[in-house]
Amino acid sequence: MDGLALIEAFGDFKEDKNISKIDLMAIIEDSLKTLLRKRFDSDDHFDVIVNPDKGDFQIFLNKTIVEDEMSEDDDLEIELAEAKKIDPTFEVGEDFTVEIPIEKLGRRSILTLKQILATKLQEHNNAVLYDQFRDKIGEIVMGEVHHIRHKHVILLDDDDNEFIMPKENQIPSDFFKKGESIRAIVESVDFKGAKPQIIVSRTLPVFLEKLLELEIPEIQDGTIILKKVVRIPGEKAKIAVDAYDDRIDPVGACVGVKGSRIHGVVRELKNENIDVIQWSKNPEIMVKRALGNITVNKIEINEDTNYALVYTPVEEISRVIGKQGQNIRLASWLSGYDIDVYREASEDDDVELREFVGTEEGDIEQWIIDEFRKVGLNTAKSVLGKETEALVNLTDLEEETIEEVKSILKEELED
Repeated sequence: MDGLALIEAFGDFKEDKNISKIDLMAIIEDSLKTLLRKRFDSDDHFDVIVNPDKGDFQIFLNKTIVEDEMSEDDDLEIELAEAKKIDPTFEVGEDFTVEIPIEKLGRRSILTLKQILATKLQEHNNAVLYDQFRDKIGEIVMGEVHHIRHKHVILLDDDDNEFIMPKENQIPSDFFKKGESIRAIVESVDFKGAKPQIIVSRTLPVFLEKLLELEIPEIQDGTIILKKVVRIPGEKAKIAVDAYDDRIDPVGACVGVKGSRIHGVVRELKNENIDVIQWSKNPEIMVKRALGNITVNKIEINEDTNYALVYTPVEEISRVIGKQGQNIRLASWLSGYDIDVYREASEDDDVELREFVGTEEGDIEQWIIDEFRKVGLNTAKSVLGKETEALVNLTDLEEETIEEVKSILKEELED
């Protein structure tokens, strides 16, 4: 097989993978040198010339001219008499260059060369694929469902590039069918062995950000700014938006008339509920807006610890917390403050904690009451008005102790 035929043997690969002629020639040169190192332990005495215009290559061996009958390695040395047959002016010690046809390396070497070429071409393709999708991290891609497995789904794009979407990167209500086209965000690209592995996701907040950019032109052109996006995939999301121009209503622009603009995004996210609020640099306003349309009587902000205590009527508590705590959790993420809620109740029929010391029934030890009083909790309702988790964080009391105290307090107030 001559050089041209060998190059043509890889023509299909070149067309399929869009590898340039220059890159292909560089790979051929590298492959030839790899073969020479395998065959002769070194390529130091060889010159490889690849001609991209002609589509061929040449191998030249540089031998050293030695005295007659003094050659110790016929591959690297040539005796003077043999050299003078080519050019009578040759002298001992000079270089003698001879072209080595690929056929003279032997059939086995040619097969080895083809294997080396195939490996290096695949390595080149893998490197190109890696670079291509590293630049697309955080971008939306479209893929067709190719395989549905227990722990992940495999997607193929139009160029047959493979994307892997693990179960944890799928929205809980996602249900895929083979052949279905779906959108996802490129989360990471890493080598698994020699092949790049492209991981995609539908659960990242950035997926929601990119969907909003696609649906809302004002976000694309920068008129409206996405300040922050938080979400519990498939359940609920909150986004904070702002506008450079005070005349623009960023919330209204994002939602659209009767929710027309946000509807496509909600549908894509399997009916994930999306709250859109206007961002504020004022912490109290931001916390209140993040919680949603609820009654808030007072908010105490500690900027040093990023803590917000919200005072709200008892009847609003369930709305503040939300289903499975989703609303208050998302509001905390969006505002950047750890939000706690204080249940405001009437002081009527409240009982001072000190009245529970030394009683025959429902006795609470003084040191426990002292712990509550250290954080300003002096009555039964002030303790019952806070979540157990919050009390664990505020005091040095164990959760079990707090629950026992709450049980005693509840029983007293119900009597």
